[in-house]
Amino acid sequence: MNETRIKVIKPKTGFFDLGFSEIWAYKELLYFLVWKEVKIRYKQTVIGAAWAVLQPLFSALIFTFLLGSFLKVPTDGIPYPAFAFTGLILWTYFSNSVSTSANSLIVNQNLVGKVYFPRALIPLTPCVTALLDYAIATVLLFGFLMVFHVAITPMVLLLLLPIALTALLASGLALWVSAIDVKYRDVGYIVPFFIQMLLFATPILYASSLIPKAYEWVIYINPLSGLLSLQRGIFLGTSIDWTLVGVSTVLAFAVFFTGMIYFRHYEKEIADVI
Repeated sequence: MNETRIKVIKPKTGFFDLGFSEIWAYKELLYFLVWKEVKIRYKQTVIGAAWAVLQPLFSALIFTFLLGSFLKVPTDGIPYPAFAFTGLILWTYFSNSVSTSANSLIVNQNLVGKVYFPRALIPLTPCVTALLDYAIATVLLFGFLMVFHVAITPMVLLLLLPIALTALLASGLALWVSAIDVKYRDVGYIVPFFIQMLLFATPILYASSLIPKAYEWVIYINPLSGLLSLQRGIFLGTSIDWTLVGVSTVLAFAVFFTGMIYFRHYEKEIADVI
C-alpha cells in the first residue's frame, strides 16, 4: 500500500525561531539551486570558470598601475599586486554575493509563489555559489605569492577563517536586502551604489595604516576591515589587528542573526507582496 505524506505548515513558534533545522532539511534543494546557478553562469562561455579569477585579477592589475606605480600607495612592504589581489578576491566574493542576492526573490517569484520551501534558500544560494569562484581565485593567489616571493607562514592553515566570516556577513546582508527589496524595489538601485562606496571605505586597495587616527572609527564600524586584516595576515604574513578582527567577528554574527530574524518574520508575507 502506498503511503501518503502530508506536509503540515505551522506558524513560527517564536520571534527567535530562525528555522535552521528546516533549512537543513531542504539542503538538497539548496544544492540543486547552487548547481543551477553555476550552470547558468558559465553556460556558453569560452573560458568557463576562468571568469572567476579575471574580475579580481584585472582589477588588481589596473589598481597596481594606478595606485601602486603612480601614487606609490603604502602596502606594509608587500608587493602591490599581491597586496591588492589578496584583498580583492575576498571583496569580489562579498560584493557578488550581496549584489546577486538583492533581487533574487524578485527573479524567482514564480518559484516562490508555487512551491513551499524555506524562502531563505533563495538569497543564500548566491552566497554559496560564489564560494566556488573564491576557491578558484585562491589557487591563483598562491601563484601570486610565489611570483612575488612572499613567504607563506603557518598562519595559512587558518585560510578558511576569513572566507567563513565573510560568508556569514554576506549571508546576513543578503537576507536583509532581499527581504526589503520585495517591498521596496529601490533597494535594487541602492545596493550597487552602496557596494561601490564600501570598496573605497574599506582598506582593500591601501593599508589600514594610511587612515588618519581621527577616522579610525570608520574602520571599526566596517566589519570587512577586520576580515581583510585577517585575510592579509594569513596569506601575506602582515600583522593582524586582533581587536579589529574581534569587533568584525561580532558584527558579522550580529548582521547574520538579525538578518535571519527579520527574514523569518517577513517570510510569511513574501509570496503575497511579491
